[in-house]
Parts: sequence; C-alpha cells; structure tokens
Amino acid sequence: MHYRDLSDHEVYVPGEGLVEVARELGMDPEELVALGSNENPHGPPENAIDAISSAASSVHEYPKSSHTDLTESLAKHWDVSPEQVWLSPGADGAIDYLSRAVLRPGDRILVPQPGFSYYAMSSRYHHGAVEHYPVSRESDFTVTDETVLEAYDDHRIVFLTSPHNPTGSVVTHDTIRSIAAQTDSDTLVVVDEAYGEFSSIASARELLDHRDDIAVLRTFSKAYGLAGLRVGYALVPDSWADAYGRINTPFAVNEIACRAASAALADQSHVEKTVSSAKTQRKRLQSELKVPTWESQGNFVLAEVGDASTVSDQLKQRGVIVRDCSSFGLSDCIRISCGTEQETTEAINAVNDVVAALSSSHGD
Repeated sequence: MHYRDLSDHEVYVPGEGLVEVARELGMDPEELVALGSNENPHGPPENAIDAISSAASSVHEYPKSSHTDLTESLAKHWDVSPEQVWLSPGADGAIDYLSRAVLRPGDRILVPQPGFSYYAMSSRYHHGAVEHYPVSRESDFTVTDETVLEAYDDHRIVFLTSPHNPTGSVVTHDTIRSIAAQTDSDTLVVVDEAYGEFSSIASARELLDHRDDIAVLRTFSKAYGLAGLRVGYALVPDSWADAYGRINTPFAVNEIACRAASAALADQSHVEKTVSSAKTQRKRLQSELKVPTWESQGNFVLAEVGDASTVSDQLKQRGVIVRDCSSFGLSDCIRISCGTEQETTEAINAVNDVVAALSSSHGD
C-alpha cells in the first residue's frame, strides 16, 4: 500500500519562525526581530486574549453557537447574508472549500507567478491542473486584465491576489470586473484579500452584489493578529447559499478561534492601530533602505538585495529574520514585514549594513 503519486505537488515553504531560529542560533527569542512572516507585531487585541482565556474551559464542546455567532457578525460587518460567509481554518481553508465546490478532475486553474503556492497545491489536491500568468518586475508587478486574459483559456478558477504577495501590488476593481466579464460564465474569479486591510483600495466585496462568479477571501491572521488560531473565510455569491454545508469540514474552525475572532472583529480600533503602524513603517522601509524596493499596499515591502539567500542568512546571524523570496522565483529579493518602530529600525540598519558589506567584498 502506498499513497497516490504526489510528485507534482509543491511543498509549502513558510517563513522561518522566531522560536526555531532562536533554537538554531542559541539565542533568546526576545533578542530576535522576526519580520519574515507578515505577522502582526502588535499581537492580538486584548479582548481577543480575554475571549481565549474564557473559552478555555469549554473546549470539550463542539463550536456550534460560536461558529454561528462569528458567521453572523461577519455577515453584518460585510452587509451580506450569513449564507455568503464560509468560515474556514485560515484563508487557505477557504481556498480548499472553493476547490471542493468548483473543481472537477482535470479542471484547470490560473494563478499568478510569483504568488501564493497554496492556490496550486489545493487544486492538485482536488485533481485539478495549474497554469500561470506572469506578475513581472518589468511592469513593476502590476496585474492587468490584458496580462491575465492573455493566459486565460477557459480555466475553472482564476486567482487574483490584492495586495499581491510578495510584491504588495494591488488589482483594481475595474481590472477585476473586466476579467470577470471576459471569462466564461463557469469561471470563478477569486480575489484573495488576505492583506486587504492595509490597502487603499476598497474590498472587492461590493462586486458580489452584481455578479455570481466572484468570491473574496479574507483572514484574521494579519491585521487582526490571530495567525496562530487559523481563522479565515470566503465571501461568496448569494446563489451559493446551499453549497457550504456540502463541502465544509465539520467544526473546522475551533471554539477558541471562533470566540477570539468574534472579539477581534468587535475591536476595530486594534485594526486601525495596526494598519496605521504598518503604513508608517512601510514608508520608512521604502525610503530608508539603500536598495531598490517596490510600492506596496501590504504590511511588507519587497527589496532587491542581490543574493537573497546570502543576505537572509547574514541577517539571521544578526538576529533579523526576513523572507528569502527564492521560493517565489525571486532569488535576488527579500520580503520584509512591517514591524514596530524599533524592529523596523533594526531591520533597516541590518539590511543596509549587510548589503553594503557584501557589495564591498565583491568590489562593487
């Protein structure tokens, strides 16, 4: 007995974690600056922490009312019906749910390259095939309808990421409308807004009022500071109301996660603080780093540093964790998350010093 052929499947490569790097270097985690995973440097809101503590004694119960309560709160927040909110274990769980609902064996999806590897992974799990459209530095990583439609060939799902990871570029509503209008009626356009709170562009949720071929992904991992609890969701067309019960993993979002997310959703001041902080530090990264960067509307900045692997390793030795973007196909770039003011200062100084030293040693 052997599992099925998984040779075409990619392995998801996460950013290095604070604890694992601390163990590797023999350092105290508090000595490190972790800016490799786009986490919220301000942590979760206090009321979410309180909700986690309060829910601890009830984890022997399945998340029934808490799941319903969070769904209804999100429906009110987005002005949609509860049936249009598909709660999931992280936004990647919502990607799986959409794959289950839409893909038949052999169906193809169209994804950005570079981009989030889980789009392709989920498709292959569900016996789909994967093709790509380019998000190129020659166009400053801008996604246009022409770029997507040139690669489009009756794909079942088209993924758009706005803001895009790892570049920070956004997809305009006009572009989304154009793509949806010019693709087949059986093509679902998925707009991944995991970093949407940090963007100046409004959510594509408004497009759901006019189309039944668009879905929007959101998460509590970034702006809400609940990455460790894995809470995400999809906003889907109203006509999809009966599909969720047929594809949802039973009780997939756990009791503590549901209660914490409900509490976090109620504390928009924490989100506002997080977004304001990210925008300030994002601007600093773009202006103070002595390497080329790109305009970003996420809580991170993409920087061109030469040999990304070497730079990332040397930064790690100095206690600064960034994301080596070689796994995205950008072997000369690193992605730096927006930290606190102090963390960002340390990162800027370390990057500038390491790049300057490497350049000097190479005689540049």
